[in-house]
Amino acid sequence: MPRGSSCLGRTEVGESRYEMPLASRLQRLMWTKPGTRGLLDEVYPQIYIGDMYAAKDERTLKAIVITHVGNAADGKFNMNIGPSFYRDTKITYLRIEAFFDMPSFDMSPFFYSSAQFTRTALSTPTATVFVHCAMGLSLSATLVLAYLLIHEGMTLVEAIKVVSTSRNICPNAGFLEQLRALDK
Repeated sequence: MPRGSSCLGRTEVGESRYEMPLASRLQRLMWTKPGTRGLLDEVYPQIYIGDMYAAKDERTLKAIVITHVGNAADGKFNMNIGPSFYRDTKITYLRIEAFFDMPSFDMSPFFYSSAQFTRTALSTPTATVFVHCAMGLSLSATLVLAYLLIHEGMTLVEAIKVVSTSRNICPNAGFLEQLRALDK
């Protein structure tokens, strides 16, 4: 769907009427999935978000046929899940040193590299991408939302609605502001 052509529509001359909602309104869009959250959920075709337990669950990763893993919590506070963990698999691994889930942490330097990793992976029709962090709510969700804005041409509202249909997410207030800036 082209940028700006959501339910907010376009004007007759093709100008977008999309207005960026306040962060508080965006947060209300996120917790829409009924029931409990799984360890990992497909949030967009061939893209999964999950937590560190799913990242360590080789049986589930094999069953879903995950081909690419982006660890959004790697670095000095890593979760012991790195390229060596997947060495006996055919999984391609991306280390994303975005390990601080704090509003003051700048996630934006990781938006384009992570989005390009996902786009490159999905250029193979059988690829599946799993982006995870410790809880699968904030860091990983932020990166998947950024991908949807950058490469799928969605607005932030559209991206949140798409992801929230399958998984409850909760990027912190600082990450939401960074995504709002990306959307502008």
